[in-house]
Amino acid sequence: MKRFFCFLALCLTLTAFAQQQTPENVRLICGPYVQNPTTTGFTVVWESNMDAIAWVEVAPDDGTHFYNEDRPKYYDLRGFGNQVISNMHKIRIDGLEPGTTYRYRLMMKGVRDFKGPGDVTYTKAWGSNVYTKNPYTFTTVKTDYDQVRFDVYNDIHQKDSILNVLMKGSKIDELDFVVFNGDMVSSLAWKEKIRDMYLRTGAENLQGKVALYNMRGNHEFRGAASKNWFDYADLPDGKPYWTASYGKFFFIFLDTCEDKPDNDIEYGGTMLSEPFLQEEARWLEEVVNSKECKEADLRVVIGHINPQKGAWYGQNNVNKYFVPILNKANVNIWLAAHKHQWREDKPGQLSDANFPVIINDDCERLEVTVTKKGVNLKSFDPDGKQTHTYSTVR
Repeated sequence: MKRFFCFLALCLTLTAFAQQQTPENVRLICGPYVQNPTTTGFTVVWESNMDAIAWVEVAPDDGTHFYNEDRPKYYDLRGFGNQVISNMHKIRIDGLEPGTTYRYRLMMKGVRDFKGPGDVTYTKAWGSNVYTKNPYTFTTVKTDYDQVRFDVYNDIHQKDSILNVLMKGSKIDELDFVVFNGDMVSSLAWKEKIRDMYLRTGAENLQGKVALYNMRGNHEFRGAASKNWFDYADLPDGKPYWTASYGKFFFIFLDTCEDKPDNDIEYGGTMLSEPFLQEEARWLEEVVNSKECKEADLRVVIGHINPQKGAWYGQNNVNKYFVPILNKANVNIWLAAHKHQWREDKPGQLSDANFPVIINDDCERLEVTVTKKGVNLKSFDPDGKQTHTYSTVR
């Protein structure tokens, strides 16, 4: 009898443990945030506490209640015919009108058990609130802009509370997008750092209505979970470098890779900077020769490591591979980071660049306004004090 009760107690303990390990219902734990915005669409990204099937419902911002009619549903198509069952959700909304505001709602069914077709156990369905709160909204990219406004954050290095303070000081509703220009973490020993150390805070402040361009610095290359950085991103063509057009304003987002040689002992043989940068340079050559770039009124480059001759390997490589190409493109400015202090590099001063390179301080918000006349910059510290200004307008 004693053995029976011991066995029964063990079974109850294991059952309770299993229940603790399996979430009761699906819920949102990070996001949503918007990536890859265009004139006809955008991608909604978020993370749930368990694997789930997810979709997004979209409605025009026309004053009708969200439940006025059955709204169009958009699904995660990465399964190529199969429903994607994952805790990371990336859903593309497309076929929209330029410069138009849309309302959207996240929907999920948690997958508690999946043994095969027809043998799936779901949790209670979950949907973002459209009853007591307004649905999420997002406005597609317009075809023409008089000015583009955005904020840049860089070198936060896991200081999540500082990022939150900096973002609280921003006028989010006046921004066209936000850039995280690298080194938002110090290393990626585990993937949850991406979410817990900066991305959840960023998403909460952006409220799902301002696009986020999340970029890698050299520290995002470090750690066993560095490859998981891509899990949290929806990238044009799936590559960590891309371009974006806001009317006649053209933006080039560069991945500047690591700052030391590939064979440095710190990397343990895990880096391939040279072939990666060479491939990116070939892509950049095509970009600067494109009609979109050539006919732009103004061109802005954004990349974490600044170009500089005779400096560290990474800076020298950026000067070597990217600057000669960009010099042919009439670039107006490069917005860099990495050095943890504000610096204004004049054309030809420390690099071969024929355009200015501005390095933003660490843990400061850089406010950027782009017009046809030029680029205006202001930086702010966590206390809201304006620390630096710069303008290409003369």
